[in-house]
Amino acid sequence: MDKLKIAFYWAASCGGCEIAVLDINEKILDVVEKAEIVFWPVAIDTKYKDVEAMPDKSIDVCFFNGAIRTSENEYMAKLLRRKSKILIAFGSCSNDGCVVGLANLWDRDTIFRRLYIETPSTKNPEGVLPKTKVSVQEGELTLPEFYDTVKTLDQVVEVDYYLSGCPPPIPCIISAFNAILSGNLPPKGSSFLPDKSVCDECPRIKKDRKITEIRRIYEIEDDFETCFWDQGVVCMGPATRAGCEAQCIKANIPCTGCGGPGPGVKDQGAAMMSAVASIAPNKEVLDEIVDPVGTFYKYSLARSILRRRVLKKDE
Repeated sequence: MDKLKIAFYWAASCGGCEIAVLDINEKILDVVEKAEIVFWPVAIDTKYKDVEAMPDKSIDVCFFNGAIRTSENEYMAKLLRRKSKILIAFGSCSNDGCVVGLANLWDRDTIFRRLYIETPSTKNPEGVLPKTKVSVQEGELTLPEFYDTVKTLDQVVEVDYYLSGCPPPIPCIISAFNAILSGNLPPKGSSFLPDKSVCDECPRIKKDRKITEIRRIYEIEDDFETCFWDQGVVCMGPATRAGCEAQCIKANIPCTGCGGPGPGVKDQGAAMMSAVASIAPNKEVLDEIVDPVGTFYKYSLARSILRRRVLKKDE
């Protein structure tokens, strides 16, 4: 039998998803036995022109990690969609926007001004900002257009399957590879993460779930057994899809929500705020939450009902 043709691509993300692929360890031998990696810019010397020359639908499966925040990201998303039979949103950035999506609190001009002019370590007296084109002696240099709004992969192209996490959990990556190699794929639109919340995997004991104050993790004497919420610490477990086996919580760190919205949850942040309101006696408790957007929408602002902040002209 001919080997399956697999591609990997890295858009707007940190690169952790690329490392996660290698973290399946010896399972990679089963993959390369039955599949040929035809495009993986971070690991093999293939060019965009090589993908452009491929027949449409000639790639069996493409793992696309990273959000869409530049014209290059969008072009490659559309190109790989056209060339691939199956497109998988791989990692939190492509699924939900992840931390990259918090840029939707601003726009491109605000971000550029901060990065290239205002930061204390920047010396840029002429206020030079990145341009999409510039002419030099050797010719014209180009950069992709930087968009105002960060988007998830499925806000740009159709996605067949989802595998979230920052990075995706190794057992779930292996499960995805097993399904692909065996041809036993779930219904289109499915997630390779389990249909339950992080709370379902959490070993901590849940008690009365009533809080009178919000505390940071360093402000408590954790007994390593009691639910963080019972100790007044924000934990995103109730609104977050499982699959990680509560790794952070087992390391005594509250869940921050990287698995994205849990099953049946449309807006992760809204679901979590509703949960907090149900166990808080008054509004003053909610006011103690530091950085509500960064807390409840750390990974999912770009996917949420909010999507982005609407900026006034004078901002």
